[in-house]
Amino acid sequence: MSLDQLIERCKHDDAQAQGQLYKLYASKLFSVCLKYSRNYVEAEDNLQDAYLTIFKKIGQFKSQGSLEGWMKRITINTALQRYRSVGVFDIVNEDQIEDVTVEVDDDDVSIDYLLSIIQELPDRYRLVFNLYALDDYSHKEIAAMLTISTGTSKSNLARARMILKEKIKHYKANHNSQSI
Repeated sequence: MSLDQLIERCKHDDAQAQGQLYKLYASKLFSVCLKYSRNYVEAEDNLQDAYLTIFKKIGQFKSQGSLEGWMKRITINTALQRYRSVGVFDIVNEDQIEDVTVEVDDDDVSIDYLLSIIQELPDRYRLVFNLYALDDYSHKEIAAMLTISTGTSKSNLARARMILKEKIKHYKANHNSQSI
C-alpha cells in the first residue's frame, strides 16, 4: 500500500491504517518528543497526544510537502502546548542579550552527554535551544510558537548556550583530570 493510500484510509478513521502510520513514524516522532519533554514519561505522553491530533487533523493534510514534516510540526506544537500556559518564559530587555557560542570538541564530549545536558536545561531555555539550534526555527518563529517576544527567545538561547558552555567546561576539566 502506498503512503497516499495509507493517508486516505486514515482520513476515514481506519484503525489498521492508523496503526501502520503510527509504526512508520513513531520512533522519529518520539525522538522529537524527547527533545521537547522533561523526561521519558512526558515524551511518551506527548507522542500519544501528538498522534491523537494527527489522526484528528489528517483530513487537513493536502499532500503538499512531506507528511513527516507535517507530523513533526504537530508533534513539536503538542509538546510546546504544555509550556504555553504555565508561564515558564521570562520577559527580558533585548539590550541585555549577549551572544554566546558553545565550542564542542567531538573527541572530548559524547553525544549522549550533550543530549543529557540539553535535557537538564530549564524548560524555557531547552525549548528555545532545541527549536533554534536543532530544528532551525528563527527567533521570530519561536516567539510566535511560544507566545514570547523575539528578545526573550534570543535571551533564552543565549542563557541556554551559557549553561551548556559551563557544563561542557566543567565536564572537560573533570574528564581531563581523571585521565592524567
